[in-house]
Amino acid sequence: MSSFLKELQFKVPWGHLAAKAWGSHDGCPILCLHGWLDNANTFDRLIPLLPKEYHYVALDFSGHGRSSHLPQGMRYQHLDYVTDIHRVVTALGWRKFSILGHSMGGVVGGLFASVFPDTVQHLVLLDSYGFFPIPSDLLMSHLKRAILHYSRLNDANTAKVYTPEGALQRLLDGNPSLNTDTAKVLLQRGTKPVPDGVLFSRDIRVTLNSSAPLSIEQCLQVLKSIQSNVHIILANEGLSADQMRGVYTEMGQTLLNGFKESLKDRFKATVVDGNHFIHLNEPKKVSKIITDQLNQQPAIHSQL
Repeated sequence: MSSFLKELQFKVPWGHLAAKAWGSHDGCPILCLHGWLDNANTFDRLIPLLPKEYHYVALDFSGHGRSSHLPQGMRYQHLDYVTDIHRVVTALGWRKFSILGHSMGGVVGGLFASVFPDTVQHLVLLDSYGFFPIPSDLLMSHLKRAILHYSRLNDANTAKVYTPEGALQRLLDGNPSLNTDTAKVLLQRGTKPVPDGVLFSRDIRVTLNSSAPLSIEQCLQVLKSIQSNVHIILANEGLSADQMRGVYTEMGQTLLNGFKESLKDRFKATVVDGNHFIHLNEPKKVSKIITDQLNQQPAIHSQL
């Protein structure tokens, strides 16, 4: 593939959304969506292995990477990230495109493909089920925890300065699926220098995973709206592994069955050997699967 193209910025009322692009503007459009607390660099090792005829834009969600933080007093929610997607593709003039989403990026991509079904051609989910349901009996505790979390952060200056080595260790401690080299890839975009060291560039408010408060029944109903081709690529040591999220394993299987029943032959699921960051740690294991999925149908160019 041609080398990295350029940095992009999209104006929003509170500042800007940042992104990075690869490939020709005339290529077929792929929007790449990173996971929770990550940034657009999560695709740096994967995109060079994907087809050259596509135009890839990797977005930093609000409060992540180089994108502006939301105004004080606001909270981050998955539905706001769906709005981020809409703002960006509208600015780019994309009427039809594909989504490549990792983890939370896959959840947000699944929501977008449900709300705007005519716009998404392929939805490729990397260790993500496309939705993150909240068990009905935990809904109230989820909402309470979110409210208390934001109340504690209100008007608080909680930014911590790290040495570069300390920031690396902090990221590795919080993400055991990363290795030293791939953690450094994320830190290149996920930290910013200050006089005494570095700060994580993400907003402290995003450290609560504020998923859309949907039950499993609601998720199954919503996904019926998806018109795209969906391919879920799961890592056998990732989300579906008991040690990672045992309560989610049954939910994940329910979602997989829901996709299969609703989308029929438009749905595929593949399990590969690796962990939650397989696309960054071992991108060759997923690049051919993604390439085959994208090449399933004639590509649709980004500018229509």
